[in-house]
Amino acid sequence: MFLGLRTIIYPAPELDSLKRWYTQLLGIEPYFDQPFYVGYNVDGFELGLDPDISTRKPGSGGVVAYWRVDDIHASLTHLILLGATTVEAPHDVGEKIQVAIAGDPFGNPLGLIQIEA
Repeated sequence: MFLGLRTIIYPAPELDSLKRWYTQLLGIEPYFDQPFYVGYNVDGFELGLDPDISTRKPGSGGVVAYWRVDDIHASLTHLILLGATTVEAPHDVGEKIQVAIAGDPFGNPLGLIQIEA
């Protein structure tokens, strides 16, 4: 069911400042650069910066690792049957990408990402 880690998203309340920092650190420009999200392709993996801190705050506990799945709804249902809870229901974030977040039985966030070809 899980295809491997795909994306890490950091909360970025000061998006422009953090974008400059990661651009310098990585030595590459973001491939996706919008006011609502900045994305870097780091050797086939995504590092995302999200300025929306309404649900996740920067610092310890704010990072969500996203596992790539083929069917986000089936994967979330499977997690719930195993005792997880829905933190964020599946939703479209553009370009045929859907994300969701489950909480494991101990409250750790477990991100799911479905990328349609």
